[in-house]
Amino acid sequence: MRKSMIFRDLDCTWWLRRHGGMVANDNELNFTAAGLATTQWHEGADASGGLGLRREVRDSSKILGIKSSISRRPRLVTGMGSPRHKVGSNRWARRRRFRVLVLGMWMAFKFFAEKFRVSFFFQNDIKEVGIPTLPWLLLFLSELLLFFIWLLGQAFRWRTVSRTVFPERLPEDDKLPSIDVFIFTADPDREPTLLVMNTVLSAMAMDYPPDKLHVYLSDDGGSTLTLNGLREAWRFAKWWIPFCTRFGIQKRCPEAYFSSPTNDDDDHGHFDSSDEYRLEREKLKEKYQDFKERVKALRGTFKDTISFTSKDHPSVIEVIQENTSGIREQEVQSILPRLVYVSREKKPSHPHHFKAGAINTLLRVSGVMSNSPYILSLDCDMYCNDPTSARQAICFHLDPNISSSLGFVQFPQRFHNVAKKDIYERRLRSIFSLMWPGLDGLDGPILSGTGFVMKRIALYSSYVKEGADPIELKKYFGPSNELIKSLFQHTKPNLINGKDSSNELLQEAKFLASCTYGDQTKWGEEVGFLHYSVAEDFLTGFALQCKGWNSVYFSSSKPQFLGLGVTNLNDLLTQGTRSSSGLVEVGISKFCPFIYSPSKMSFLEKMCYGNLSFFPLNCLPLWCFATIPQLCLLKGIPLYPEVSNSYFIIFMLLFISSLAQHSYEILITGGSLRSLIYEQRIWMMRAITSHLYGTLDAFVKRIGMREANFLPTNKAEDDERVKLYENGIYDFRTSTMFLGPLVALVILNIGSLLAGIARAILVGDLDKMFVQVFISFYILALNYPIIEGMVIRKDKGRIPTLITILSAIFSIIIFLPVGSRLLMY
Repeated sequence: MRKSMIFRDLDCTWWLRRHGGMVANDNELNFTAAGLATTQWHEGADASGGLGLRREVRDSSKILGIKSSISRRPRLVTGMGSPRHKVGSNRWARRRRFRVLVLGMWMAFKFFAEKFRVSFFFQNDIKEVGIPTLPWLLLFLSELLLFFIWLLGQAFRWRTVSRTVFPERLPEDDKLPSIDVFIFTADPDREPTLLVMNTVLSAMAMDYPPDKLHVYLSDDGGSTLTLNGLREAWRFAKWWIPFCTRFGIQKRCPEAYFSSPTNDDDDHGHFDSSDEYRLEREKLKEKYQDFKERVKALRGTFKDTISFTSKDHPSVIEVIQENTSGIREQEVQSILPRLVYVSREKKPSHPHHFKAGAINTLLRVSGVMSNSPYILSLDCDMYCNDPTSARQAICFHLDPNISSSLGFVQFPQRFHNVAKKDIYERRLRSIFSLMWPGLDGLDGPILSGTGFVMKRIALYSSYVKEGADPIELKKYFGPSNELIKSLFQHTKPNLINGKDSSNELLQEAKFLASCTYGDQTKWGEEVGFLHYSVAEDFLTGFALQCKGWNSVYFSSSKPQFLGLGVTNLNDLLTQGTRSSSGLVEVGISKFCPFIYSPSKMSFLEKMCYGNLSFFPLNCLPLWCFATIPQLCLLKGIPLYPEVSNSYFIIFMLLFISSLAQHSYEILITGGSLRSLIYEQRIWMMRAITSHLYGTLDAFVKRIGMREANFLPTNKAEDDERVKLYENGIYDFRTSTMFLGPLVALVILNIGSLLAGIARAILVGDLDKMFVQVFISFYILALNYPIIEGMVIRKDKGRIPTLITILSAIFSIIIFLPVGSRLLMY
């Protein structure tokens, strides 16, 4: 368990003192810190002498409270009085002992199952009978690899934590630290401009002091369409933000707000019956429709300038503002957050390091423009659903017991377009309802790409400290004097006052956004986001926690941010291939969680990182289980114990207990048993395709045979595909690279199942072949939609007949003969 530190780190103290106007002197610092409450779990002896968990609540809860609790346990609301409470120590100790008992029993079953496998190799009559050893060896290795990945995953379940915050107890607005909001887009075709602008507007309208909120849009495509769309968003924001503030609007994404029912009580405060509110809402709805039409019209105006600027363009930085002449008084008086457009320079001859490079550019540019101590990062589709989300994160960052070591606060990634039949598993239930709360009980959750509030100094490594030599810092941060000064200055730069200074800073910002600025520096290596992998978020979070930074995961009943989930199989598998490649890249590099040093990370946290790094390798055992038992069934070679054998019970218990654990976890996290089928099916599909291709891609890049690439997920919705998804029908309009293996394996399992049934009838050896027949049946039953797409469906989302024929030819002419011959060794 990480230890609490109350501003003991001098570097962090002076850095917090000079940023955000939080404190002016040591006395104020101590007063502010004393007003922030935290609760933390400690393992120790309880009153009865047993091993329990002790909850500690300090007297400082009188101003602001942060509450943590072990999941599935009674929650204790932070109070005003007694400084220490103990809750359920004996109960938690019993739960811990029960988990150890269950884990031990499962490992015992696994031991006996592998004993059955190993005993085969010591039989004296193997060669005499002619039983091939290669299938047994491959299954043995596959079972060991799956067991290794499963064992690493148990660390997520060891100490699950949930939290509650009280943003209303934060200090006054003038004492809150400022926040820079980073929003990223790269392609106006795959990421529609209107979608991006709605995210920008929701970020600008957050419930946070507007003079301490700075929104930066990173446009990696260098599109004139995006820049002009941002100008239109700025004009609409002058009406939208005062309306949200005045009437207490909760849905501050305009599209989400105007799409919701007018009688939705969550959308506004106590003005639902007010004629004034209704009148203003209708006026604003008309303005929003005009805004949408203007943004859509931009595509026809600037369509010729999109293609040639995406990979080769100069840096463009613009503070969005305009003349106030002719604007109504209401617009002039409204205070808006600063809005900045940033398009970094890109040249085909210079590596740009994808999203990691874009984040580092914004870090440098924002450092000389606003220099806020905290950064909120959002994907272009991830709009703010809870206006208090920034305040919720600040509750943790201002908590004196964890602030000095807290690197970032991670929110869950949720989607607003998840269908009732979630066939693509877009709720991400396992990740954000089980794994991340479990990580929060260790050293903290993994950085998840979007929806996190990070401390800026955490990304500056250990180089920024009081008394550091500015000349020496240029070796790490580059030659910009303004950037070096931003690391130490007490006052923030201001682009609004003074045209001369504004122009100078804009020119400096363009220099910081050049494609050559990071050369010969530590950007991307030790400073900022690391660019060794396309999974830059995973790698950077890992490096931060190895340096001693912790993190916090906070999820509430109302999602803080909502995005646009994929609604077709092609985008899902493409996205999975990219993430699998990045994770395996980390696992086979010097950043491997088990060998990287120096590391201040706990062993259980390393197990979690190891599980995610090597999880895509489950493609290897799943390919074995989908082919080897089936090919051996066709040859009449038994690979599993007979039904009458005592070892059969061991294999049966392993299978049933695995399904029981999965079902239990789905039910306790709010899912249904239908989710069990969806999750297992999509796990198989991804393992067979995207995990395999991602793993191969990582190894190919590792040996230098291929350069990394990155294709943004398509956010442009297709009505026909969305309709299929909402009806729970798979859309198989995807690459042959994905469909071919799925169809070929289904055909193989159909053949092996029919052969197994025939052998049971004609030969009568079902007792020997039962497990192999059951495996084929289970795979086909779980993947019935693929069979349906092959032979039943007639819509556009079916599997093309040509792919079915080619896959059948491959299975019968190539796969069966070659595979059967190889497995005879």
